[in-house]
Amino acid sequence: MSDGAEFELSERATYDGAASEARPKALIVDWGGVLTSPLAAALDGWYAAEGIDAAGYELAIRDFHDAGLAALSVFDPIAALERGELRVEHFEQALAERLTRYCGVQVHAEGLIGRMFAGFASAPAMINVVRQAKVAGLRTALLSNSWGNEYLRDDWDQLFDAVVISGEVGMRKPEPEIYLHTLSLLGCAPPEAVFVDDLERNVRAAAALGIIGVHHRSYAETIIELEALFELDLRAESPLDAPIGGD
Repeated sequence: MSDGAEFELSERATYDGAASEARPKALIVDWGGVLTSPLAAALDGWYAAEGIDAAGYELAIRDFHDAGLAALSVFDPIAALERGELRVEHFEQALAERLTRYCGVQVHAEGLIGRMFAGFASAPAMINVVRQAKVAGLRTALLSNSWGNEYLRDDWDQLFDAVVISGEVGMRKPEPEIYLHTLSLLGCAPPEAVFVDDLERNVRAAAALGIIGVHHRSYAETIIELEALFELDLRAESPLDAPIGGD
């Protein structure tokens, strides 16, 4: 979702006019595309299963953001879904109608979002980064925009000090309030936290508040960036055997 501008992996922004020189003490991560396989890969599998094409999906999504309607209304169906203001079944019905129109195949509304995200697979290497951060005593949080989809939360109490899901708190990225809410749960000021997301606009919004932003493109790039920022080794040979520590 890049706007074409050059953007470094890490963007440090000032807070109250002065950047903090102290090592950050908190790690905040996105879920889809960071702790999972990339969204594009999941959607590719869904396209094939439904018999639709990427161009039709893009047209269907764009239909929710008609410029003329946006000028007349503050209602954004996708934003409303992510904040939990729009019922999932209503969004699925609207999206299914648009997909059927633009892709030329019948798309069933019931369970549509679940089918869309069924191809997400966990990203063990990135999950291990969070685990090692926790072992090292860093505060950790998950910050995710949800489309009403299910999350596998089995180990979240071991990985995170705070979990913020957009639809559960009535806020969404890139709105400033959701970042500030997450910081408050961690007990951190903005420059004390690092935020990792695969969408550039979400990283920019965090950086504008003074949070250290890392635009996740690959594990190889992100691990180098995080280890430099925290001055820690965040890799382990046996991540499942590592005990969880920290405060």
